[in-house]
Amino acid sequence: MKRVGIIGLSHESNTFNARLTALEHFQSVMLARGEEVRTKYSASHHEIGGFLEGLAKEGVEAVPIFHAFAMPAGAVTAATLDRLLAMIMEGLDAAGPLDGLLVAPHGAGVSELHRDMDGYWLSQVRAKVGPKMPIICTIDPHANLTQKMIDACDATIAYRSNPHLDQKQRGLEAAALMCRTLRGEIRPVQAAAFPPIAINIERQYTPGQPCLAMYQFADEILKRPGVLSDSIVLGFPYADVEEMGSAFIVVTDGDKALAQRSANDLGAWLVAHRQDFVAKLISIPDAVQRGITSPGPVLLLDMGDNAGGGSPGDGTLLAHEIDRVTTVKSFVCLYDPKAQDAARAAGVGARLTLKMGAKHDHLHGEPFETAVTVRGLFDGKYHEPQPRHGGITHFDIGLIAVVETDRGMTLQLTSKPSFPTSLVQLTAFGLDPSSFQIIVAKGVHAPVGAYVHVCKTMIRVNTPGITSADMSRFEYRHRRHPLFPFEPLPL
Repeated sequence: MKRVGIIGLSHESNTFNARLTALEHFQSVMLARGEEVRTKYSASHHEIGGFLEGLAKEGVEAVPIFHAFAMPAGAVTAATLDRLLAMIMEGLDAAGPLDGLLVAPHGAGVSELHRDMDGYWLSQVRAKVGPKMPIICTIDPHANLTQKMIDACDATIAYRSNPHLDQKQRGLEAAALMCRTLRGEIRPVQAAAFPPIAINIERQYTPGQPCLAMYQFADEILKRPGVLSDSIVLGFPYADVEEMGSAFIVVTDGDKALAQRSANDLGAWLVAHRQDFVAKLISIPDAVQRGITSPGPVLLLDMGDNAGGGSPGDGTLLAHEIDRVTTVKSFVCLYDPKAQDAARAAGVGARLTLKMGAKHDHLHGEPFETAVTVRGLFDGKYHEPQPRHGGITHFDIGLIAVVETDRGMTLQLTSKPSFPTSLVQLTAFGLDPSSFQIIVAKGVHAPVGAYVHVCKTMIRVNTPGITSADMSRFEYRHRRHPLFPFEPLPL
C-alpha cells in the first residue's frame, strides 16, 4: 500500500497588525500532531478532510503528520516558526517511509525573519524529502503566491470560491492528483504568472462579477488538452511583502511550456480587465442609511475590522453610527473580554453601563459606552454542520454575554476573537437572525456564505482599520513597483 503524509501550517498574517502571533495562539486554536490530525479533521469540510477521504477511496494509506492554525493576526514570531517547523520535521522522521506528501499552507504567512513564510517551510520540507517525492499543495486564494512556493511543490491548487465553501472539494482534487501520480498515470508540473495587479478585497466575491467572468475564463483554460488544474490567486493586500498581489497557477501533465503559456494567458486576461477590479466603496453614513431603508435583514460587512483578515474584531464605528441615527433592531458582535466579564459578574437581567469594544487600538473607533441589560450568558461553543467559509465545524469563541441597549441594539460580547462565518453563532445563543433589521459582521465575503440564507441585502462598508478596503490608506514598504491600482500600467 502506498503511504502519503499530510502536513498543514496555516496563518494569514496581517503585517499592519502590531500584535505578533506566538506559539500559544496556535495552541489555543489548532495544533495537532499525528493521529490527532485525523481525529480533528476526518469529518470536517476542510481540505485535510478531503485529503483523508480521497486517499481512503483510492486505497492509499493517509499518514497524518501535523497541522497548525491560528487566527489571522500579526506576523509569526521567529521562535514560533522555528518550533512549528521542528515539529513538522519530527513528524516526518516518525512517519516512516512515504511515497508522497499532501500539504496545506495558507499562502499569506509572514514571519519575523521569513516574509515568505510558506515558501520557506515548504522549501524546508522539500529539502528534507528530496526532489523525487511528489508534493501536492492546496492554498487559500488569499495567498500572496511566490515562486518559492511553486518550486517546492509539483502541483498547487487554490480554492475556487470566496466565501471558501469548496475546501473539501479541493482536498479531494489534490488527493486524486496524488493517487494518479503514484500510479504513474500523470506527471504533474506547474507554472505561475504574476501580473502586476492587486485585486481589491471588495471585488473578490467569486459568485458575482467581476470575478465570475475571470473564473469562467479559467474554466475554458481547463479544457486545453494536457491541463490538469488551474488556480486563481486573488491575493492578500494586508501582508506587505514583495509578491503582494494576484497570481495564476496552471498544472499540466508533464508539459511545463503549456503550463507557463496558460498561466500567462490568465494573467493577460486580468491585465486587460484590471479596471473592473478597482473597489467601489460605500461610506459608513450611507451604508447605515441603506441598512435602515433596504429590505431586511441587512448585512453590513465591516471591511476595516475584518476578523478573518487579521483585524481585532472589536471595532465600534458602525455601532456608534447605528445608535446615533436609528432605533431599528440591530446586532453587533464585539471581541471584548473585559466587558464580557463585567456583564457576567452582573448576571442575567442586570442593568449596567458598559464601555464596549475599541480596546485593541484607536484605528477602529472609540469604546461604545451605554446602559445595557444582560440578556444571556453562555459558554461560546457551537457546531456548524454545513460547509462554511474555512471548513470549520466546531467553534469556541470563549465565554460570551448577550446584552441589549435601550435603543434596540443587541451586542454579543466574546472573550475570544470571533470570525462570523456561521449563523449558529447567533442561533445557538437564543438569537434569531431574521428578527434584526441590521446585522453587522466583521468581514468582507466570508460571512456571506452563511448569512445569504437569511439576509435580503448585503452592503460592504468602507470602514477604516487594518483591513480597510481602501488600499491607499496603507504604507507599503516591500510591494512591487509598478503595481496597479497604485501605479498605472503601460499600455
